[in-house]
Amino acid sequence: MAYLPGVGRELVKAAMEAPFLEREEEKQLAIAWKDRRDGEALHKLASAHMRLVIALAVRFRHYGLPVADLVQEGHVGLLEAAARFAPERDVRFSTYATWWIRASIQDYVLRNWSIVRGGTSSSQKALFFNLRRLRAKLAHAPQSAAEASDAFQAIAGAIGVSRADVELMNSRLAGSDISLNSQLIEDDSATSAERMDFLVDDRPLPDEIVEDRLDSDRRARWLADALKLLSERELRIVQERRLSESLVTLESLGDRLGISKERVRQIENRALCKLRKALVRAQDQAAPE
Repeated sequence: MAYLPGVGRELVKAAMEAPFLEREEEKQLAIAWKDRRDGEALHKLASAHMRLVIALAVRFRHYGLPVADLVQEGHVGLLEAAARFAPERDVRFSTYATWWIRASIQDYVLRNWSIVRGGTSSSQKALFFNLRRLRAKLAHAPQSAAEASDAFQAIAGAIGVSRADVELMNSRLAGSDISLNSQLIEDDSATSAERMDFLVDDRPLPDEIVEDRLDSDRRARWLADALKLLSERELRIVQERRLSESLVTLESLGDRLGISKERVRQIENRALCKLRKALVRAQDQAAPE
């Protein structure tokens, strides 16, 4: 195994010099760790498989992350495999550990490849790590006219996801993250515009929210004072006809009050006129000089 940029020479050297384990020796080390928590046994087991960790980590170096970090994450997966390995089963530890090492590295890549979290389901993970390979395969392999015109659909069928998922992942892989604080024009000037400056927020500004709340409280107070100017019958008609969630008809309200619906309408109009005058007067008094 040649020296890898980003991976310490001592680590690569130690991995290359670690002895291979025979099946029975590997099994005994796994039993010693599982039953007695023998740290020395775990160290020998892990050291013998560090070349496997490095080999798997190198496969993910094209995602732009430090290889040393990938190796560290792979080592975490190796230790997880050692904690879960069942020595009594007739399976080599390397076969069992490969899945845990790869899973740990893949999780690290998904967490750090982009600031936008993605690929949380197993199908999305498969799409993320296989999209590039499948696109290259479709581009070079003989295809029917339908497959050639719809590569996304073919990829979706191969992985078992929707076409929309493939298109979304493809757009994510096509571009890198862009900071909202990055300048639109490369300029050392402190006044250069940032992308954040062009984001539109349709919500009211804080001062508008406060102003609206104050105005609402003021209008509610004016209305309460104006309602006090109405007679008992006027107040009841206004409340049931204008201020209630379930509004009543002129006819039904007239039946309850023992008057005609036309009379109810007249009283309602008179009461509304009183309220309108009282509210205008209150507004004029509150206006600044």
